[in-house]
Amino acid sequence: MAWIHLLLAGLFEVVWAIGLKYTEGFTRLWPSAGTLAAMAVSIVLLALAVKTLPIGTAYAIWTGIGAVGAVALGIVLFGDPATWPRLLCVALILTGIVGLKLTAA
Repeated sequence: MAWIHLLLAGLFEVVWAIGLKYTEGFTRLWPSAGTLAAMAVSIVLLALAVKTLPIGTAYAIWTGIGAVGAVALGIVLFGDPATWPRLLCVALILTGIVGLKLTAA
């Protein structure tokens, strides 16, 4: 169950990271409220995951999911550059996430 919590925590991290763009510096009420709610859910799920997973592994995977998701959605939603060096770096992050999962105790 901890891995499911961690996956969901990472997905909610993506939601709040993308939500930050829509808050316009927390000047828009509903995007700000949604972003803050996603932040809270993400942290609570991470806290549940680290009850049984190693903190270093869980935190790195959580941030990795958030980073990869934010880059991917930035490309799709905001026209961020999709250059091969950026995509290579995302692939390296994914490799790290998979490696940490496979070597977790």
